[in-house]
Amino acid sequence: MMTPEGLTEEGYEIQIGTNHMGHAFLTHLLLPTLEESTKTNPDVRIVFVSSMGESISPKNPYQFDQFKTTMSSFSTQSRYGISKLANIHYAAALAERYPKIKVISIHPGVVHTNLTAPIIRSSLIMGMITRLVTSLIAVDSAKGALNQLWAMTDPKAESGVFYHPVGVTGKGSKLSRDKDAREKLWEWTQQEIRQHLG
Repeated sequence: MMTPEGLTEEGYEIQIGTNHMGHAFLTHLLLPTLEESTKTNPDVRIVFVSSMGESISPKNPYQFDQFKTTMSSFSTQSRYGISKLANIHYAAALAERYPKIKVISIHPGVVHTNLTAPIIRSSLIMGMITRLVTSLIAVDSAKGALNQLWAMTDPKAESGVFYHPVGVTGKGSKLSRDKDAREKLWEWTQQEIRQHLG
């Protein structure tokens, strides 16, 4: 979460590669099995763990020519926000294209984990702010898992929707509902998958 600049082995910006492309590649590989499973079990689901951090994405998040660089002109927070926005958009695009599979994206809440370590180390002020905020609002990992569990099991969970804890809709950013951006991300991602997997 909010890592220093870097690239994945495949050449993607580290957060885009880990948080978005890794999920997209794995999902692509699992889709035939998931589709086959719908023949015997009508409740097949994919849950993407996004974040309210999607709201810190820049207004023009998908500068695809930058996704295979370290994106040094973007702050680590912006890169993280873009990767989490991509989770929401990709899940919604999948939901449209695979109606027999329930595809959901969620924000787990602010959870006490070691994921904030890079932020705390980044600067004294950011470290102090992060420690204060997490001490006031963060939940333990058991409570942090509730939204994922809800999305995986509750019959009321709807495909293509982004949920905040627990099962709450409508809190995503305006950009998270941008269908044009979603379609651009889908097309770019599918092109990348084809290049890597044939």
